[in-house]
Amino acid sequence: MTDSSIGTAEQLRDPNYTPPLHQAIPLGIQHVMAMFASNITPAIIIAGVAGFGFGSPNADIPTVVYMIQMSMLFAGVATLFQTIGFGPVGARLPIVQGTSFAFLPVMIPAVAGAGVGGMAGLTTGVMIGGIFHFCLGFFISRIRFALPPLVTGLIVLMIGLLLVKVGIEYAAGGAGKFNMSKPEWGGLQNWSVAFVVIIVTLAIKFTTRGFLSVAAVLIGLIAGYIVAYLAGMVSFAGVGKAAVFALPEPFKFGFELNWGIIIGMCLMAVVSAIETVGDTSGITKGGAGREATNEEITGATFADGLGTAVAGVFGGLPNTSFSQNVGLVAMTGVMSRHVVTIGALFLILCGLVPKVGAVVNTIPYPVLGGGVIVMFGMVAAAGVNMLSDVIWNKRNMLIFAVSLSLGLGLQMVPDAMKFLGPTPKLLLSTGLLPAAVIAVVLNLILPEEGLPEEI
Repeated sequence: MTDSSIGTAEQLRDPNYTPPLHQAIPLGIQHVMAMFASNITPAIIIAGVAGFGFGSPNADIPTVVYMIQMSMLFAGVATLFQTIGFGPVGARLPIVQGTSFAFLPVMIPAVAGAGVGGMAGLTTGVMIGGIFHFCLGFFISRIRFALPPLVTGLIVLMIGLLLVKVGIEYAAGGAGKFNMSKPEWGGLQNWSVAFVVIIVTLAIKFTTRGFLSVAAVLIGLIAGYIVAYLAGMVSFAGVGKAAVFALPEPFKFGFELNWGIIIGMCLMAVVSAIETVGDTSGITKGGAGREATNEEITGATFADGLGTAVAGVFGGLPNTSFSQNVGLVAMTGVMSRHVVTIGALFLILCGLVPKVGAVVNTIPYPVLGGGVIVMFGMVAAAGVNMLSDVIWNKRNMLIFAVSLSLGLGLQMVPDAMKFLGPTPKLLLSTGLLPAAVIAVVLNLILPEEGLPEEI
């Protein structure tokens, strides 16, 4: 074993193994870097839609900063629920939690144009939806028969395919109309920086061994950040304005029951739970070459729901397991939950000390884009890996084909369902929800045998 080695193959597959601290810390931060942009983006989107975000006529910057702070803080807290756990809560696996994109179709109509006042109903819905999600943990293992690799692999693949668009947008200069309206969006400079991250990541991954190879993404991000800084793309203006320390406030936005939001949150909690089952299976499959146990699935679901409920109490948004970090575990081969615990502590630090988060937030979108292109592609690859366990008979091929086609199709053409009301239309346009529902239902109702061999 060389000095750069992190551990033996057996140790790297063990969730309870802790690499040397000088290697575990950057590995943990690498997990944060892989999900940081995706974690804070939903808060920025919601603030913008509600009408108090950056650049809005009624901008409330302290509230936006608070929402970003809560995104980091409770991603870290929820991740600790997973990695350390207590009682039945937590998979005790390297599962990274973060603010979920999947809930945006429910959250956007709930706060559109409502200003800060619309956040009370939303965060109350987040809290109740989290409690519902937690309750799913009591019987998720009993319905696991309805979630074979065909279903969970499809869901993870769908998540990767849907996230790839975000990766491209970030590499081009950032997602959203505000960023896309900038003249430099999609320009050569942005893409040059993104490709520096990708090229350095690949070069380090395939030309080095031991710790350097495992930390390839982090090194790629650092290289891209240096290039972006030299190109004048890094601004530290927001760092000086950020507070040194700030605590979360319970019921920051108040308490308001809105049953439309609550129902939507509970429906999406089911999808999030299925995603967590897939991510948990993806981590054990990619990192340890085994299936997840019922205890791990149950604990992961409990932690998922509890993390969301607690975030809602303090004005945060829903949490879920982050699939890009499943790809990172598969890519690095490091299964240590303690590595992810270090990343969670760093997230909590960012949430409690806004200046730390402000420094991390100086990373330009193209730098993050180069990193997440690799990670989001690895998510899709993790889904394909899970699907490799499927027996591809006619039945399973039809289930996969119909679910994938309708899921991706409705996400690409959301106006195709004009006859539906706004909320169901938005739920279907997520792509993930219809694909998951169709796959689960078809898997339950179609007979295992009886389809002709030739179609």
